Amino acid sequence: MIEFKEIRKAFGPKVVLDGVDLTIRDGEVFFIIGSSGAGKSVLIKHLIGLLKPDSGEIWLDGDDVSKLDEAQLYRIRKVCAMVFQHATLFDSMTCAENVALPLRKHRGLSPKDALHEAKRRLEQVHMAEFSERFPAELGDGMRKRVAIARALTVDPRYVLFDEPTTSLDPVSARRVDKLIRELSDKLGVTSIVVSHDLTSIFSIADRVAFLYKGRLRKVGTPKEFLDDQEDRIVHQFIRGAADGPMEV
Repeated sequence: MIEFKEIRKAFGPKVVLDGVDLTIRDGEVFFIIGSSGAGKSVLIKHLIGLLKPDSGEIWLDGDDVSKLDEAQLYRIRKVCAMVFQHATLFDSMTCAENVALPLRKHRGLSPKDALHEAKRRLEQVHMAEFSERFPAELGDGMRKRVAIARALTVDPRYVLFDEPTTSLDPVSARRVDKLIRELSDKLGVTSIVVSHDLTSIFSIADRVAFLYKGRLRKVGTPKEFLDDQEDRIVHQFIRGAADGPMEV
C-alpha cells in the first residue's frame, strides 16, 4: 500500500502540491488526472525519490520514502519502477539488449542469461517477435511496450506510468492500456498512471484521483466521476468541455 500524507511541494513561489492526502491499494490500476501543471507527475516522482517534499510523508510498505537517503532509495526503486513519457531506449541496441541491460547491471546476469530473460520479459508485453529489432524500426507504441518490459526486469510490485499514451495513435494507445490492465490482473502489479486520456481512464482504471490547484479535488471510481453532476469542475474536465469554471 502507498500513502501520501499532507504532501506539500513548491518550486520558488509556485505551490504545486498543497497538502495532498492519498492512499493507493495493492493490485489496483490507479489513475491520477488533472490539467497540465496540476502536479500529477510531480506527485509520483516523490515516490521514488526523484523529488523530496517540502513537508509531509510518503509511506510505501512501511518505509517513509521522504526520509530515505540515496542509498536507502535503492531498495524502493527495486519494488517501484517508473515508465517515463518517452521510452528512452538506446537506439544502438536491439530491443532485447535494451531490456537485458538492467538485468546485467542490477542483477548481475551474464550476457547470455540476461538476453534469455529479456526475451521472456518482451513476451510478457507481447513484443517477443521484435526482440532483435532496433527501436528506430518500431512505432511509438511498440517502443513504449519495450520500455515497460525493461521496467519489469526488477520484478516491481508497483509501476508508475507517466503519460503512457501521450503522442500515441488510438490503436497503439489502447494496446498500452490493455497491457497496463494485464499487469494488474495477471501479475498482481499495482499500476499508478498519470494521464489525461479520458478513454484510458474509463476503460481500465479501478479508481481515479483528480488534482486541481495542488489539492485533491475528488477520488473515486470512473462511474462515480461520470455520475458526478454537482462538482462543476469535475464535470467539465471529465467531458473535456471548453466552457466552465476550470482555471487552466
